[in-house]
Parts: sequence; C-alpha cells; structure tokens
Amino acid sequence: MSKFLPERKKLLEDVFEKASSETPETSFSAIILHLEQILKDDYEPLSYKSFENYYKAIVENDGDYPIKKSILDNLSRYLGYDTFKDYCSEWKTVEHTIQRAISKIVITIINKPILEMPEFVKQNGLGIVGIFLIGSVLIGNYSAGSKSKNSSTPLSFFGGLANEQNCMFWDDNEYKLMDCEDKNPQRNPVPKDTVQLRYFKRITRKDTLTVYNALGKTWYSKFNGNVEFFTMDGVDPDNGKELRASTGYIIQKYAQ
Repeated sequence: MSKFLPERKKLLEDVFEKASSETPETSFSAIILHLEQILKDDYEPLSYKSFENYYKAIVENDGDYPIKKSILDNLSRYLGYDTFKDYCSEWKTVEHTIQRAISKIVITIINKPILEMPEFVKQNGLGIVGIFLIGSVLIGNYSAGSKSKNSSTPLSFFGGLANEQNCMFWDDNEYKLMDCEDKNPQRNPVPKDTVQLRYFKRITRKDTLTVYNALGKTWYSKFNGNVEFFTMDGVDPDNGKELRASTGYIIQKYAQ
C-alpha cells in the first residue's frame, strides 16, 4: 500500500463532502466545478480534471494516484488545517485503528473455513471471546486518545456509547451532534433530526447561486436586511424565522 493512501482517500472524501454542502448542485461534475472555483478564489488553484482523476482513482476505484504534497496541503487548508500533516494527525477512525491493530488475523477458505490467528492468541487460548475483548480495549483506547474537534463522547468497555448524542446544535453553517446533558452555554440543544443533520446547510457562497442552479432548490431567510440561503426548507436557526422558497427575484438581488 502506498504511503498515506488511507489518509489521502479520506481527505478527498472530506473535501468533496464539504464542497457538496456549499452548493445546491447535486451532480458530481457540478460539485467539483464549484470546488475548482472556490480553490481558485480563496486557495491555490486546482483544476476540475485533476481532482476528478484523484477522486475516481482513489475513492471510487479503491486504487492509487500520485498527488503532490503541495496539493495535499492546499486541500487540507480548504478543510481548515494548516498542512496535510496536521490533517493526518487528527484523522482517526475506530475502524482504521482496529484494522491496523489486528491486521495479522487472516481468514482463509480452503475446503472449510479455517481461522488463522496470531501466535499470541493461540498460546493464550483467547478464542473468539478474547478477540472481542481485544477489540473492546482498542475501542476504549481510541476514545481516550481521540482529539476529534466535533465529539468528545466516551465509549464504554464494550464499545457502546456511554452518553448517547441524541441532541444537536447549530454550528454557524450546519447542525452537529451533541449530548443532551451538555451544559455548554454557547450551544442551544434541540432533538436530533437525522434529515436536518445531513441535508440542512447554510449556503456560505451566495455568489455561486444563479436562477438556473438555485431556483426550486434553495430557501431563504431575510432578517434586518440580511438574506441567508439554505439547502432545504425549515427554520433559520439564528432567528427562528420560517424559511421561504427562493424566487428568481430574490436570487438575482441578494445572491449575486
């Protein structure tokens, strides 16, 4: 496996996800065209075709494709990190941690299933129960050492959530999960809504909206002369006003 391939794959996925949240467009080509414009205006330029080659080779085809360090750094800055190294230092998943820790466990099919386990497992006779215990400990270690910006939810010994995140809060441009018992005065918890968590976003680049790409696909809130656009119907979390479907007039006057 090439160096940092899992991290590069996750970086491309995160970049594409952020770009898709910033535009009402839903097609792959339209989203990365939007990304190309954002990078050109605010970061170092990266062509539509280059990102398409990276994404299709590494993410869609599960292969590899060389990416220069300067480009990795540029995409990391788009996500809010100073460099690709900084991005990697905070990129962790439970799946990735366990996969690397028990990568020596191999299942081989010959005439009947044979489970080949690492030598230390054979010697200590841990069996299947032991494997589950090892996995639980690894999950616990991951939870204790995680530096995730968005969640501090601890895991129990057997991998369950010690405090389930059944509430969410508005974090400037989107909803994020939180513990309902969280006493942070900067957050206003509301019951978790999986649809709003995934699809309700504030459109941060209003200048990308046109009547062609936004009419019938966006909603707006006007408060004290300021107009904000959103990706689905609902209520403006900042002022409680009901959103309205964007009209051609509103788009042309306030989105350009």
